[in-house]
Amino acid sequence: MLFRLWTKREYVPPENDAPVDRQEPQTFRPRIGLALGGGAARGWAHIGVLRALEAAGIAPDIVTGTSIGALVGGAWAAGRLDILEEWARAVTRGRVLGLMDFRIVGSGLINGGRLAKLMQRNFGDVLVENLETPFATVATELRTGHEIWLTHGRLIDAIRASYALPGIFSPVKIAGRWLMDGALVNPIPVSVARALGARVVIAVNLNADVFGRGTVIQAHGLETELNDGAPDSNGDAASAVRLRNRFRDDVINAAQGPGSIASVMLDAFNITQDRIARSRLAGDPPDVMVSPRLSNIGLFDFHRAEEAIRLGAEAAERALAELTDTVAALR
Repeated sequence: MLFRLWTKREYVPPENDAPVDRQEPQTFRPRIGLALGGGAARGWAHIGVLRALEAAGIAPDIVTGTSIGALVGGAWAAGRLDILEEWARAVTRGRVLGLMDFRIVGSGLINGGRLAKLMQRNFGDVLVENLETPFATVATELRTGHEIWLTHGRLIDAIRASYALPGIFSPVKIAGRWLMDGALVNPIPVSVARALGARVVIAVNLNADVFGRGTVIQAHGLETELNDGAPDSNGDAASAVRLRNRFRDDVINAAQGPGSIASVMLDAFNITQDRIARSRLAGDPPDVMVSPRLSNIGLFDFHRAEEAIRLGAEAAERALAELTDTVAALR
């Protein structure tokens, strides 16, 4: 009785007076957060990561995403990953080009209206706050540089704002703020997953295999290229055709050379994103890092979804043992 008075709780005896086993093992599992990073077409690997986790019986309790990570993470949280995967596997180079509504004027080379209509058909007016799995995307506010976490409102608006690559896609206005790609401030949103309550955070870095060996070259001089200034053996006509198609080819194939304005801009953006990601991860490292080997997949190789999904699944499978040990240590 004294105990009941102190705690102000009513004592309820065990059903059928069954004895309580005080040594029964706990079934508690720490909340698992999944932070999906940016990386354009390499982001299809996120689908493979999620499929591998599902196959292992692991369902993230919290999902956060930046850029392409916001798209895949949002699709999973909304129960639409099957639809997205089917569409991604069917994508061709021509279909990618068809979704790019280019324009000369405005704040982005691509308006993004066609992609928005596609998402509207598949996501509808689903609200972020109504998703069964807590979900958040990261965006960057234009001019102020504020890091914005989108946890309310229409899911497709939150996704569009997170992947609005500066100069490529137009910024998206949400609640009075103009927002653009979240990779400018938080490329792999580990901190967001922790803030939403994740005890164990799995981070997926799409660029680790691409920029992971980046270093400092302390001495570099001018080297004359043997072919510099050599005439085109195919004549002026061939040169004209190449110039006319260069932008299109660079957008689709992400060519190895300097390429078009769009490809140079995207390469510069991804180098910046990689350096920011390194800094953020050093200050707030994930418990488990998944790093798919995606160096052979270009940033615009959206038609190579099958390969990227497979590489993502393989990377997640390699990390399963570490994840199991981490979860077991926190039980």
